[in-house]
Amino acid sequence: MLQVIGGAKRFGPKLLFEDINLQINPRERAALVGGNGSGKSTLMRILASLDSLDDGSVERSGGMTVGYLPQDGLQMRGRTVFEETASVFAATHRLEDSIHGLHSRIAELPPDSAEYRSVSEELARAEAQFHADDGYTIEARVGAVLAGLGFSAQDWARGTEEFSGGWQMRIALGKLLLQQPSLLLLDEPTNHLDLEARNWLEEYLRTYPNAYLLISHDRYFLDVTTQRTIELWNRRLYVYKGNYDQYLRQKTERRAQLEAAARTQREQIERLEAFINRFRAQATKAKQVQSRIKELERIERIELPPEEPVVHFEFPQPPPSGRVALEARGAGKSYGAKDVFSGATFTIERGERIALIGPNGAGKSTLLRLLAGLETASQGEIKLGHNVMLQHFAQDQYKALDAEARLLEDLERVAPRVPTVELRNLLGCFLFQGEDVFKPLGVLSGGERNRYALARMLVSPANLLLLDEPTNHLDMRAKEVLLEAIRNFSGTVIFVSHDRAFLDALATRTFEIRDGELRIFSGNYEDFLRQTAALASQPETRPAPSTGSALSAASPTVVTIEEDAPAKTRRINPIRLRQMQERCAELEEEIPRLESAIRTVDEEMGTYRSQQQHEEQFAQAQRLREEHTALLSEWEELMLQLEAQATTP
Repeated sequence: MLQVIGGAKRFGPKLLFEDINLQINPRERAALVGGNGSGKSTLMRILASLDSLDDGSVERSGGMTVGYLPQDGLQMRGRTVFEETASVFAATHRLEDSIHGLHSRIAELPPDSAEYRSVSEELARAEAQFHADDGYTIEARVGAVLAGLGFSAQDWARGTEEFSGGWQMRIALGKLLLQQPSLLLLDEPTNHLDLEARNWLEEYLRTYPNAYLLISHDRYFLDVTTQRTIELWNRRLYVYKGNYDQYLRQKTERRAQLEAAARTQREQIERLEAFINRFRAQATKAKQVQSRIKELERIERIELPPEEPVVHFEFPQPPPSGRVALEARGAGKSYGAKDVFSGATFTIERGERIALIGPNGAGKSTLLRLLAGLETASQGEIKLGHNVMLQHFAQDQYKALDAEARLLEDLERVAPRVPTVELRNLLGCFLFQGEDVFKPLGVLSGGERNRYALARMLVSPANLLLLDEPTNHLDMRAKEVLLEAIRNFSGTVIFVSHDRAFLDALATRTFEIRDGELRIFSGNYEDFLRQTAALASQPETRPAPSTGSALSAASPTVVTIEEDAPAKTRRINPIRLRQMQERCAELEEEIPRLESAIRTVDEEMGTYRSQQQHEEQFAQAQRLREEHTALLSEWEELMLQLEAQATTP
């Protein structure tokens, strides 16, 4: 369908790629991967005929159409969201107008006239084409795509200029999906999508009738939507069969095979050279020497491509907080007459990693700002635990940076004990290399400054991190560094992310904000989906309100707070009282041991080895969480009784 033959592209003195060959077949499901600056987006633009090769050619089959979605920069105005999205069917709409006109004409013509027969034939052809184009379902198709991408029915009648750049990119994506070109080229299509819209797009692409090529830094998205991986690396193109996860395994295996072949070849060359050097001066061996020389000249040397640098970074471990890191009791937030959420009640313990999810606009960032103390709750209270020091990373964190400061100098000031070489490695991982590290922050784009702000936080973290979309503007490599650092972090983390791989690898519990309520689920996002699917298959019941912390609830809870009427406390036998105190002491030793075991299993689950092992680890984690929940409930009950005894006359 499309071929690139001997392609090469330069930007000034920089060679992006050379002598690349690529074939894209009908119904291709492929990912284009490679480091930032390797030329992925440029190759996409070349395939879309928006840029050209310096050498080589691109050949397309006749009649093929190409649709291209850039990362950003599209602006639309002058039409409503529905009109703009439906504009891709302009030809079908013109055909519909033509059909109406032909109906009007034929009604005025004598049935026995030649013109009547001619118009009838034209009308039959037009109606057949309209039926073939599914013209009667246009409104339903446009509505389904807009709903899938997160537009409410009320949004459809709003002007496109009322929406931000991210939402305008959603409109552009919707138009491309409805056009269904022969080859769909999507450059970071998930950048502006929340989790629900990403899930919808994954399902849509599974049934897409034509070929597509994706660039994405969302590993999970690539794993579930692609069947071939095309890598731009070291100015060459390498093709792997399978999704991103399979590509990583094959790449490791391919390098190992190449290294083994290179070792074998090196040994062969050394043997030939040793023979030649040993017998070169002997006339009786001249024929054999010449034969070895020719054999040596015929060997095509195996060149090993340079290894990609691997950066590992660990948070400096902060001083520990108390067992309870943070508590909320009946917290809510309103802006005037608009209620964002209410009745949020939860307890977060030291070392937990909480994923905060929900539709765009549900209040995730608002809740993080409340927890950070940047805004005041309209109702209820939020209380930090003992010795808790927090850091808040906002989506626009760059605004808090000193525009005059230079990257490396600023980082050295924040982390004076970290060696400069480690700081430069960290900056390199976040795509600041070479002379970039000496740039003033003011000359960087918003996305670049946010990347730097995240790197800055990594070198001096507090023991409670509140992270709002930390993976935005990060490539795969930087995400892996951040993921590894958080996994090894001993503090508490509450984070918002739309990256499935990030959510599944980190979260120990999942908080969902939806329709003004907060619900708590045990486990990561995959566990959340399984639990919500199980709930959807049950008869509709409203979960009972929670009056406790629901620290590791096996089922979701709509978290509200209800005050119980005070009850008269009865004195406890002194022997029983001592037993309760001893049991409390035992539980206070056992509960942290279980928490440590749960964290260990969660970290092990982050490295997938086999389905059987994953299921065993998941079952073990569930058992530990159930035991943890039981012991914690017992401890809380005992503490309530002991506290009541302490205040009873």
